[in-house]
Amino acid sequence: MPSVTPGLARHAAARVAVVTATPPAALDLRADLVTLTRAVCDVPSESGDETVLADLVEAALRAYPHLEVLRDGDTVVARTHLGRPSRVCVAGHLDTVPIVDNVPTRLEGDGDDAVLWGRGTVDMKAGVAVQLALAAELTDPVHDVTWVFYDHEEVAADLNGLGRVVREHPEWLACDFAVLCEPTDGGLEGGCNGTLRAEVRLTGVAAHSARAWMGRNAIHAAGEVLRRLEAYEPAHVEVDGLTYRESLNAVLVSGGTAANVIPDACVVTVNYRFAPSKDVEQATRHVRDLLDGYDVVVTDAAPGARPGLDHPAAAAFADVVLAVTGGVPAAKLGWTDVARFTALGVPAVNFGPGDPLLAHKDDERCPVEQIRTSHAALRAWLTT
Repeated sequence: MPSVTPGLARHAAARVAVVTATPPAALDLRADLVTLTRAVCDVPSESGDETVLADLVEAALRAYPHLEVLRDGDTVVARTHLGRPSRVCVAGHLDTVPIVDNVPTRLEGDGDDAVLWGRGTVDMKAGVAVQLALAAELTDPVHDVTWVFYDHEEVAADLNGLGRVVREHPEWLACDFAVLCEPTDGGLEGGCNGTLRAEVRLTGVAAHSARAWMGRNAIHAAGEVLRRLEAYEPAHVEVDGLTYRESLNAVLVSGGTAANVIPDACVVTVNYRFAPSKDVEQATRHVRDLLDGYDVVVTDAAPGARPGLDHPAAAAFADVVLAVTGGVPAAKLGWTDVARFTALGVPAVNFGPGDPLLAHKDDERCPVEQIRTSHAALRAWLTT
């Protein structure tokens, strides 16, 4: 799930603990699923630092002769070539947000009641472990399968490894249907919200703070911007039968040069998560209308994706997976790379273990039962 934090430097600054986990010499893709998940999670792979894990993933997949393995940067792709009438893509990202004393992982409880704690257990290395296990196991799936393990998902969109492959090797992603193993609490989530980041740039006049009347305080000028955002009531928008919840918030405020200087500049960074019924232009206009009278500069934006569950391939996937997991489809309220597949004309859905409400939290954790059920559901789909 992409962060709106600009660049990798802020991610590095956010690290507050020394990682003590020792990366494994190799990944055993035939190991017990929980053991494999722990091994993947215990390899630190914060955005921009995925190489060690990507090397391990590539080496592990190359051991299986039924897979063609390709690599671009720290994105690894493995494909079957069985001559099936359809090809599907199953994708997940290798990177995580910064570690905060939550690696190595720990396992609490027994059996399917156990819970795996640690960075990446939710977002989204449990899903990656499911992919790796199935990629190794399924030598004769009913669809040809393209397995994608990509880098830089948690940072600015222009760094995204899947986006890079779209630009430089689009033929690697050619398929009829795609599944993103993003955390969905073990349910099926359709489409995704769009996301837009904008800076509200405020100006003032610098002066000595002892003679404040000689200046104009740009930080104080941010007050009206924040009041408008505080009073904003986000919409709930129904799209193709699923309800998407929007949000529009200030996420960063920066300004000032010294403790004795009246600031002449302030920037309020705003993040808008919008329903997939809007495009980026409409979302931009909505933000500008709310903040009319201010200098609003859009710095990053990515469109959402409509659910697409009425597509035959998506409906067939839903029939098999929901028979295993139960439940009903829901809307994906965050942004995910289903939007990249949708832009390519490929229907795509989100399905994976882990509660998305725990993504990026210090107490990130995933029930073992959910990891096993997600594996069983994807296996049923690929073998039925």
